[in-house]
Amino acid sequence: MFKKINVIILGFAILAGCTKDPGLVAPADSYSTTNFPASLNDLNSVLAPCYSNLRDANLFGFHLWPKALSNATHTANSVYDGDPSWNEMAATNISINNQYVQEAWTSFYTGIKNCNVALQGVDFYMTHSGKPQDQPTADLVKGQAYFLRAYYYFNLECLFGESYLTPTSGADKKGIPIFSELPTNLEGTQKTRSTVKEVWDLIVSDLKTSAQLLKGKNWTGNDKGRISEWAAKSLLGKAYVFMQNWDDAKTVLKDVIDNSGKTLMPYAKYRDAFIGLDANEFNEESIFELNIDQDSKGNYGVYGNTPNATAINGLIWCPWALGNDGTEGASNPLGYGNEIIHDKNVLRFGFNLGTYKLVTNPAFDPNKPKSYTNPEKIMDPAYKLQSLQARTNQTCDPRLFVNALQPWLDSVKYDGRNWFPVSMPAFWANQTNRYGWSFRKYAPIFNNINNTGPADAWNYYLIRLADVYLLYAEAEKGTNDNATALEYLNKTKRRAYGYPVNAASPVDYTSLTGSTVAIGDPVLGNNPLYYERFAELFNEGGWWFDVCRWRIGASEAAYYETAMNVTGNLAWKDKTYSWPIPLSEFNSNPKMAGQQNAGY
Repeated sequence: MFKKINVIILGFAILAGCTKDPGLVAPADSYSTTNFPASLNDLNSVLAPCYSNLRDANLFGFHLWPKALSNATHTANSVYDGDPSWNEMAATNISINNQYVQEAWTSFYTGIKNCNVALQGVDFYMTHSGKPQDQPTADLVKGQAYFLRAYYYFNLECLFGESYLTPTSGADKKGIPIFSELPTNLEGTQKTRSTVKEVWDLIVSDLKTSAQLLKGKNWTGNDKGRISEWAAKSLLGKAYVFMQNWDDAKTVLKDVIDNSGKTLMPYAKYRDAFIGLDANEFNEESIFELNIDQDSKGNYGVYGNTPNATAINGLIWCPWALGNDGTEGASNPLGYGNEIIHDKNVLRFGFNLGTYKLVTNPAFDPNKPKSYTNPEKIMDPAYKLQSLQARTNQTCDPRLFVNALQPWLDSVKYDGRNWFPVSMPAFWANQTNRYGWSFRKYAPIFNNINNTGPADAWNYYLIRLADVYLLYAEAEKGTNDNATALEYLNKTKRRAYGYPVNAASPVDYTSLTGSTVAIGDPVLGNNPLYYERFAELFNEGGWWFDVCRWRIGASEAAYYETAMNVTGNLAWKDKTYSWPIPLSEFNSNPKMAGQQNAGY
């Protein structure tokens, strides 16, 4: 991986020692630290790649989230069978040659390199060109870069670290290589793995520094998507929870809860907060949000490296709609998604009505062409009524309908003009033993993405207050304050059911071992903390980390039983709690010899 980015790294670093005119010894599109950055605007230009790397097609733009993490957690069930790496994720049996493992390693480290460039750039500017009055702006740039570097390290360590860190174990286990500054030569790009403790210490230090440098800064206007003090403290609190440092976690998370000015959005807003409505962007609950515009800039989604161009997760999660001939059949489907909601998730949210069947439509007019408005078959009206009553009476978790679309009951504006009933996906058409629900969260609801360039658009919540509440509940539970833990679990649940957040409600949990709505689930069925993180943050890219740090991989595999494109039943292997260091890293970095995670 490092060989691939050496040109970028050394383009910045080695030129610092040149004695000749850089224009004579470096490519014209590179810059030299002998004269750049030379202004405050230049500082923002070197900061921009720290942010834009999040949109890399290998990360949240396309591959890591929908292809790797959603399959590894069985959030999704994938019909696509042409990609061995995709299938490995679904089977949670990952090889050292897995494409998505390689991409995550490379792209997160590229983000770290970008942040180190920005940090060095600020120091260079203030040493050579900066004035005392520039220091506050320079500090803000550094504060953002420190946060993003910590964020990239956080993800890398959670994916590739040999073990999570606890107060009594894991400190001397193998973490990931640390690059806290830009290498100045090839040898500097080759490092062995640091310890788990060293990596988490760096993450904590960067986040503390970030919070201090950004203290009191309120971003507005076009800058409202920038990192804030509260984003740094939220991620710091999350790091403390992942380290089981409960006391420090409680302190910093409570600071965010009490002083950030953030509140849980009401359910009416929350229900539509993940489907690309501009009115919901950067809302009262959002703490760190990745901005994406519905404009492909002439590219295929993220491909083309155009700033803020749309993501293409909608290609993976595109809903299925009733065909123009009014059928679910494969002959005329309106849908092309590669993944649907795993059927077991419908049950896990408490929907217990069984799968539906189709009956003759009494209103069918044989004198008119069959269409989605004149279908020959419809959902059994009795089942439809029961389903509607389940929503009205909240006999299942309302968050199911935030996350998923029910065939024949929900609708999507497939052509950008008309609302089409959602259907069973074509590959399961007319099967009576399937749920076949489509994605709603982070899926294109108002348009077929081919109608916009292709382009779908929704901002990604990378940190929001509901996550902070649940982390705080976990920290309180860790210090045996069960009453406070229950209250913060109940706050998120109350919002989901439409009750006032800060008052007792009929849906409150009364015990940390009380029953949830997760049908047939031996782990989440009696663990409100686990269930609330699953339900509230479903399909937001973080469940894999919870599965691994709680070490519930075997029970998850047993619950989901099977997945499309996986032969036989799912079989968990404990080695998968840590992803393998990619083979290419060993080929390019001799200091990694003998440093592979166990089992690979």
